[in-house]
Amino acid sequence: MAQGFPILSLVTWLPIAFGVAVLAVGNDRNPAPARWTALVGAILGFLACLPLWTGFSTATGGAMQFEELLPWIPLFNVNYHLGVDGISMPLIALNSFMTVLVVVAHWEVVTDKVAQYLAAFLVMSGLINGTFAALDAILFYVFFEAMLIPMFLIIGVWGGPNRVYAAVKFFLYTLLGSLLMLAAFVYLYHQTNGSFEILDYHKVPLGMTAQVFVFLAMFMSFAVKVPMWPVHTWLPDAHVEAPTGGSVILAAITLKIGAYGFLRFNMPIAPDASHALAGFMITLSLVAVVYIGLVALAQSDMKKLIAYSSISHMGFVTLGFFLFNADGVLGGLVQMVSHGFVSAAMFLCVGVLYDRVHSRQISDYGGVANTMPVFAAFFVLFAMANSGLPATSGFVGEFFVIMGAVKVNFWYAFLAATTLVFGAAYTLWMVKRVIYGEVANDNVAALRDVNARELVFLVLLAACVLAMGVYPKPFADVMNPTILDLLKHVATSKLS
Repeated sequence: MAQGFPILSLVTWLPIAFGVAVLAVGNDRNPAPARWTALVGAILGFLACLPLWTGFSTATGGAMQFEELLPWIPLFNVNYHLGVDGISMPLIALNSFMTVLVVVAHWEVVTDKVAQYLAAFLVMSGLINGTFAALDAILFYVFFEAMLIPMFLIIGVWGGPNRVYAAVKFFLYTLLGSLLMLAAFVYLYHQTNGSFEILDYHKVPLGMTAQVFVFLAMFMSFAVKVPMWPVHTWLPDAHVEAPTGGSVILAAITLKIGAYGFLRFNMPIAPDASHALAGFMITLSLVAVVYIGLVALAQSDMKKLIAYSSISHMGFVTLGFFLFNADGVLGGLVQMVSHGFVSAAMFLCVGVLYDRVHSRQISDYGGVANTMPVFAAFFVLFAMANSGLPATSGFVGEFFVIMGAVKVNFWYAFLAATTLVFGAAYTLWMVKRVIYGEVANDNVAALRDVNARELVFLVLLAACVLAMGVYPKPFADVMNPTILDLLKHVATSKLS
């Protein structure tokens, strides 16, 4: 694919255009046109991002590829500037793939305001791709904030009984954090003599105090998104109330934007502050890994348990990043992609059960393997991946992070490795009570095994989890040059 073709614009705006088209053809009396339009839009969006992968060059180091640059607001020197590197490109591919699965997963499940529901996901998919590709700070901020709106609607309109509280809490937390980030961008604009280019921010010399303030302002924004302990409390509420598709996109993609922000903004813009505050970041990550793992053990709601498990796994990601070595950062990035597959699979599995029984309580199940043997096999596989079983994608990222942690401090690695124990404990405890044993009640006795539609997305996710677990090399090859470039950049002081 020629560099001249605006492929990133296509990947960003095509799903949004199809989202608008879905709204146009939408009609609850005849939802089929909306569903088919959404599916075509999602598949075309995924196909559009494949040339990014095939045309991506690993020989350019950490340089941006597929760049597009157009003036947008010349008065303030704001540009429509897109580009991807080895960090953002796999995340765009992951997001486009997940959008297809979400549309397939909700084919028959959602019956109220079908068009609006599917359109929200397509628009969200385009905005997330824009967030990952943006190389202008204001463009990034616009995409970052706009992404909130479809998610807010998905939770607030199609969520559970407590949905309004969860949606407002999600919105306020994220908004508060991002306003501080905007303040940091405005400060950097003045430091670079009027540039909003993110790559210019990477080069601008800053004093230690300025770096610390810029770091903390951006930290507030991205830590809420990841979410890191102690600003994590919105996530379990949002997950429990969100419909299954909302949970999938929230866990698989939205959380990654926070972690991506640390790599794109915090570390390159404020390298000295990043090193100075590495202990603080590692402590917060380890608290998330250990404490939240214990909180997950106490959950009676399946979705809540997986939500806490997500926070614990994302703690691994931020731990890997702030070790400042290639193993740690690669482990964090691989863990981001893997967690996308595994958490999406876990939420979709809970969604399959919920569609049949209309309960998420672990106590309402038991003996599901007797009536749904095919489903049970997939559920156990994804649970094993969530626990970090070797040969599944869950193991690869965690292994690299622990390898990186050992190089820095044995106790970091020791505490991180305890996650694997807790992860296995809460995941297998859930599997034991839901899947195995005797048939517990009439609801379980009446269950039907997965249909063809459900089988499609379960097989696809199982293939991704196993392929990445057995052969992570394609991901590592794409990511490594950018990681090495980033670490070299972060190792150089910027103190002016």
